[in-house]
Amino acid sequence: MGTPAIILTKKEGYSPEKLLADSIVAAFHAGVTLYFHNNQQYDEKGHFSYTTLNINERPFNDSSNSSFLFYIHSKKSPSIDFYYHEDLGLDTELELSQVGHIQDIYGVQKLIFIFIYEYLRVNPNDLFWITDYDWIYTWEDMQKLKSLPYDPDWCYKDPKLLPK
Repeated sequence: MGTPAIILTKKEGYSPEKLLADSIVAAFHAGVTLYFHNNQQYDEKGHFSYTTLNINERPFNDSSNSSFLFYIHSKKSPSIDFYYHEDLGLDTELELSQVGHIQDIYGVQKLIFIFIYEYLRVNPNDLFWITDYDWIYTWEDMQKLKSLPYDPDWCYKDPKLLPK
């Protein structure tokens, strides 16, 4: 299994519909291709659990295409519960939800970079968490990274160590 990454947002006010809309806007501004089949998944009780987006660097039929699946979870999904404040140095009073999941960042770091940059531009209070490394990227971190020459290993480096 690869290295997952997750968008964190404030629990109050989270809406899967807004995350879907903001993801479409982010993909549009990033100049990437987004496929949404509306393949909704449901739990054993018949309640909406999650849906997926396929975000691609180029059109789907391009053989040299890089892509990743982006999972958007329902408000009631247990997958959105967040308990790792202390691990990430976040205020424990901050009620966050894990709302947008990427299963594996390996090999699609540049695609994720341009998508997350645009997503955080629309949602500057959200955070991007690289789970295996227990660090988060803020909108300010992404702006700093964007001002530097692109580093394909950006997501494997602690954002606290970015140049000032």
